[in-house]
Amino acid sequence: MAAKILIGTASWSDPEFIRDWYPHGLPAGERLAFYAMRFGMVELNSSFYSIPSLRMVEQWKDATPHGFIFNVKLHKLLSRHACELKMLPTDLRPLAKTTEKGRVILTPHLEEAIAGRMIDSLQPIETAGKLGLLLLQLSPAFSPHAHRLEELDSLLSQLSPRAVAVELRNRNWVESQLLDQTIAYFKKHQVTLVSVDAPQSSHFNVMPSLDLEAASAIAYLRLHGRNEHAYLTGKTVAARFDYDYSAQELEEVRARVKRLAKKAQTVHVVFNNNRSDYAPDAALRFRQLLGQSAAIAMEKPGSGAGSTQKTFEF
Repeated sequence: MAAKILIGTASWSDPEFIRDWYPHGLPAGERLAFYAMRFGMVELNSSFYSIPSLRMVEQWKDATPHGFIFNVKLHKLLSRHACELKMLPTDLRPLAKTTEKGRVILTPHLEEAIAGRMIDSLQPIETAGKLGLLLLQLSPAFSPHAHRLEELDSLLSQLSPRAVAVELRNRNWVESQLLDQTIAYFKKHQVTLVSVDAPQSSHFNVMPSLDLEAASAIAYLRLHGRNEHAYLTGKTVAARFDYDYSAQELEEVRARVKRLAKKAQTVHVVFNNNRSDYAPDAALRFRQLLGQSAAIAMEKPGSGAGSTQKTFEF
């Protein structure tokens, strides 16, 4: 079967990338164009912490070639993570109530307002055909013991018809007694359930490496590395995802992508092992493993010339 394989990293502006991957002295405004000459997709990470401005998104659109894809991580409040008031747009802060510790309380009204603002901010790349999936990376605290997946119904409805991927971070959702119900929920909403490559661990916030039956036409694989101690104890992104994939391990990933490609029309492969230059290096090696060219978009960013995404036969 044929499938389109998109490969990229979680962020293009990670401080570790800037230090160890980009050419020394490369201006900040040129990093995205540099990245887009090597990859056809990126997962936007900064949107998890702050909703980008229209002007900023317009600049991202102009810095990338035709066909480049942005997968956008939804704001942390929508993902049920602890969120401080200062992380909300200034004009939406009056809508929020906070706990004694200063954490914003998610309400249906506030959820609708934040989701609407995010959708509006992405208009430049959506209009240009560069918006891929919206990624809802749920908190490990979002567990079946305290929550129900149906709590996401309103949000998913508001995000529709845009493609959405949900990453569960509490393994109890896919344990034997709930697995079928979880799959059924995602199928009902035609939402992609993110597959992960993660450490071998039975800890509740380490998801197993499952490639479940496709709930949409798009499969999404996020590679977090296989360092269990770092994953469970790391205090920073670089510390938590400190892992450099070997050639043999990338072959294992290739086998998984092959299986996913038989279940979906498109497979997004995102390297999230953001320590040093590990993620872009592994992503480039994986592109080469699949036979993709090391440079895919040599035309001037924003020129409208077409970049190619290779289709692979497995």
